[in-house]
Amino acid sequence: MANNFSGYQKKVINGYYKNIDKIALTRLQELVTEIYLAPTPEKKSRLWKQVASYLKKLKIKDTIAQHILKQQDPQLLAKNINDWLKK
Repeated sequence: MANNFSGYQKKVINGYYKNIDKIALTRLQELVTEIYLAPTPEKKSRLWKQVASYLKKLKIKDTIAQHILKQQDPQLLAKNINDWLKK
C-alpha cells in the first residue's frame, strides 16, 4: 500500500512524531485532572489504563511506571510529570 501524502500532510505527520514526548506529557497532565474528577471507580480504572499507555510511549523505566500504576495516586503521577517536564 503506497503512502500518497501531500507535502503538508508529511510535515504534520513528522511534526507529530517529532513532538510525541511533549504531546504525551501534556496528555498525562490532562489525565491527572480527569482522574481527580472521575465520578466512578470504573472511569478511574479506564483513565489509569490510558496513563499506562502514555508511560509506555514516553519510555519511562518499568520500575517507575509500575510503581505509579500500582499506587494509582494522582499526586504521585503529577509529581513525576513535573520532574519529567524539567528535563
